[in-house]
Amino acid sequence: MPVSKLKKYLDQNQAAYLVLKHPPAYTAEETALSAYLPGRDVAKTVIARMDGTIVMVVIPASRKINFDVLRDITGARNIGLVAEAELENLFPDCQIGAMPPFGNLYFLNVYIDKSLTEQDVIIFNAGNHRELIEMRYEDFQRLAHPYVINFTAEIF
Repeated sequence: MPVSKLKKYLDQNQAAYLVLKHPPAYTAEETALSAYLPGRDVAKTVIARMDGTIVMVVIPASRKINFDVLRDITGARNIGLVAEAELENLFPDCQIGAMPPFGNLYFLNVYIDKSLTEQDVIIFNAGNHRELIEMRYEDFQRLAHPYVINFTAEIF
């Protein structure tokens, strides 16, 4: 079960969390709808390559990455999305598109949009398309060590 690695990590680090089950959904927007949550409350994990280094980029489901801003803030020259075909090897314990935003479990840096840090909780995919994890943002920050920056734009 893909969520077991994540749950084990959270349990070992005394992080309280809830597992929210929902009908299968394959995009962040669908996941938010199927779990009856606003898109701004659900974090989606995007895998990108910055100057050849693979990183996690975490944004609200209701927003999109502004690559120009991300490039300016990080100083990266080239930023692009990692091809879906590569994700299976990077995240063998996760279903494609359902990676949790814990880059440290996969030796990746995490960049999170500032808007997600302004809430008491963070909700994200648990490694599969049927479960979300809800936990205090404070615990997420402590365990994932993300770089917090403001780099998204609303989806219209």
